[in-house]
Amino acid sequence: MLENLDLNLTLDKEAYKAQIETLMRQLRELQQACWERKLPVIVVLEGWAAAGKGALVKNMVGYMDPRGFAVHPIWPATPQEQQYPFLWRFWQNLPARGSIGIFYHSWYTHVLEDRLFNRLETADVPTAMRQINAFERQLIDDGVAIAKFWIHLSKKEMKNRLKKTAEDELLAWRVRPEDWHQANKYRQYANFAEEMVIQTGTGHAPWTLVEGDCQRWARVKVLTKMATTITEALDRFQSFCLPTPRPPQNKLDAIEPDFLAQIDLSQSLTKEEYKEQLRLEQTELTKLQRSIYEHQKPVLALFEGWDAAGKGGAIKRLTDVLDPRSYKVNAFAAPTDEEKAHHYLWRFWRKLPKAGTFGIFDRSWYGRVLVERVEGFASESEWRRAYQEINEFEEQLTSAGYVVLKFWLHISQEEQLNRFTDRGDNDFKKHKLTAEDWRNREKWPLYDVAVNQMIERTSTPTAPWTIVAADNKYFARVKVIKTVTQAISTAFKKGR
Repeated sequence: MLENLDLNLTLDKEAYKAQIETLMRQLRELQQACWERKLPVIVVLEGWAAAGKGALVKNMVGYMDPRGFAVHPIWPATPQEQQYPFLWRFWQNLPARGSIGIFYHSWYTHVLEDRLFNRLETADVPTAMRQINAFERQLIDDGVAIAKFWIHLSKKEMKNRLKKTAEDELLAWRVRPEDWHQANKYRQYANFAEEMVIQTGTGHAPWTLVEGDCQRWARVKVLTKMATTITEALDRFQSFCLPTPRPPQNKLDAIEPDFLAQIDLSQSLTKEEYKEQLRLEQTELTKLQRSIYEHQKPVLALFEGWDAAGKGGAIKRLTDVLDPRSYKVNAFAAPTDEEKAHHYLWRFWRKLPKAGTFGIFDRSWYGRVLVERVEGFASESEWRRAYQEINEFEEQLTSAGYVVLKFWLHISQEEQLNRFTDRGDNDFKKHKLTAEDWRNREKWPLYDVAVNQMIERTSTPTAPWTIVAADNKYFARVKVIKTVTQAISTAFKKGR
């Protein structure tokens, strides 16, 4: 594919000047349109070292409003970034709705440069490609326009440019040893690029291959395609700035199977049994905490459940024995305006625990298929595709070494009513009971369906759901911490 590019294509100065001025003005107008329509745009610039990406970016942004774009130069991951899944750092820099994000190199460095320098094993390349495709599909389904460019150079032109830059006292610092290594391994790197283009040039995010030996030709081709991509996206784009309120769900789907109905809510522990078993499990967790740190194993525990099911109490007993420097509890409520301006998974990627620490989420991305589904905050197409998006997200976590635990704390309607009443009568607990809790209770049958379908469609071998019988708080707390210690111990035994 790359070998078929005609690298002899050129554009003279006069033709270049005539076209570039028009393209730049068009780009500025399109930027304004993106802002008005709240269309997020991602531009991916990949290619050989010395392919002229930096000069292209400089030209590109010269006509743009600096308030509406950001340029992200991507280099090999830092030690801090290596403590997360490889896509983590790119999620941090995704453009908000209406903005343009220009990635000078991108997530593709993982399957190119990391691979060239043996930072990515060949056996792991297919997984990385699959995760990249899922990442881009999720963004496009959410309304993002993506334009991807590979700027191709001949080996001779590449070496000439590197040599010329290296001999310039003012520019020599730009040439990295890695650039020369890339040139010396030209055929191997070209094969990696060819494979990347084939495997990730999807229908929703195709590559544009750019003949780069003539920089004028390359700039005009990139800007022309970029303008076309944005124009086409605007033509089909519906505003994603703020979700349009939708009618709450009011119909019941059939439940098959009914996972919640299979749980024995009579399971309980006496106070004495609770104290003894809790002490044993907390001691085991304390021992495991050291191993987690030494082996840099990240652990993420998600807590979902009915209102008043005891999530806070279970989290408290889990964290009582942990070093406060080693964990963080994140409680998620309704998304803020900033969070609404991004993909719904964005705010959760930002809070992932780094290697060697615990992350505890009180509520999570499952709100997409629970409250957002039932209350009409997400369209049917949005929450239905979320099952796949969530499974892909969690697969990225577990393949990066995370121990992922997912708890649904289940109580009966009768027990929930008792706890609501107790909260209302207790001056120290009144703040926990809200009008929203009562509204959610009225929709119990709808949530019951949503929970069962969530468990059926997102309980995977590497990230299974644990349904906890929580009518008895003592039993629930011990069940949670025991599940955590067993999962971590199993992960170490498997060498995950």
